[in-house]
Amino acid sequence: MKKPLISLILGVSASLAGAAPNVIRLWPEGVPGLKTDIGPEKVGGGYNSNVSEATLTMVAPAVDRPNGTAVIICPGGGYVRMSTAREGDQYANWLSTLGVTSFVLKYRMQEYGHPAPLQDVLRAVRMLRSRAAEFNINPARIGVMGSSAGGHLAASAGTLFDNPAGRTGAAMDAVSARPDFLMLMYPVISMQEPAVHAGSRAALLGAAPSAESLKLLSLEKQVTAATPPTLLIHTQEDQAVPVENSILFYQALTKAGVPAEMYLFEHGGHGMGMRDGLGTSSLWPRRAEEWMRDRGLLTQAK
Repeated sequence: MKKPLISLILGVSASLAGAAPNVIRLWPEGVPGLKTDIGPEKVGGGYNSNVSEATLTMVAPAVDRPNGTAVIICPGGGYVRMSTAREGDQYANWLSTLGVTSFVLKYRMQEYGHPAPLQDVLRAVRMLRSRAAEFNINPARIGVMGSSAGGHLAASAGTLFDNPAGRTGAAMDAVSARPDFLMLMYPVISMQEPAVHAGSRAALLGAAPSAESLKLLSLEKQVTAATPPTLLIHTQEDQAVPVENSILFYQALTKAGVPAEMYLFEHGGHGMGMRDGLGTSSLWPRRAEEWMRDRGLLTQAK
């Protein structure tokens, strides 16, 4: 098994004052609703938690045969922590081999709750689109990929990109935040029974969410014809986030006439990442590559 390529991380721009060269601060003008009483961010064991400063990190710029496609990756972790190594850096390194320039999103979670994560992911899309020339990417080929609760966040970007809750009044709000495609790995989709992942709901919406917030963040109810083309990957053996989440989203996409493809595998528990030995589910990266290629996302942008 190959070692992770984290040690090969490359910098992007030396002009990013106050941060590592490959790290982009999403809120240089100040974090919306900054909380000063939650303590420092926690990092270790491949995870991040207690986040206040949302960032994008270019983990793996597409050095060989860059095709202009970019992907923002939202690691999962129930809106409590982020599995940055397994569901962030690992995916970015894989995507770089396909010529895709990849960025891992570090977003605010339970310490802030809704709408902070939504604001972070939409600002990430706006940031990359507004600086596409700097990163050698096509502003019309920016996708969002997410796993588990990160899949919920990615799907939120694809359904709530025009929602007022995702704006902060900044000038960059004028830039489109709609992703051009979504790639959802065993995503949390619904905030309502019977498919809900209760932990993600509590972390995002609190112990007693309103009926309005439950409906808004049940993303199968927010799909429209403007939702971007979507790839869904889930397994029967997922005991944490029921496979019904992906099925509900796929049904909503189909009803709205949105191009969608879904792979439901037998084996592979929740958080499977890119593990070997899980039968056909271990081949999901090949299916994802085929889907991206079929959509023209791996061809050289003109």
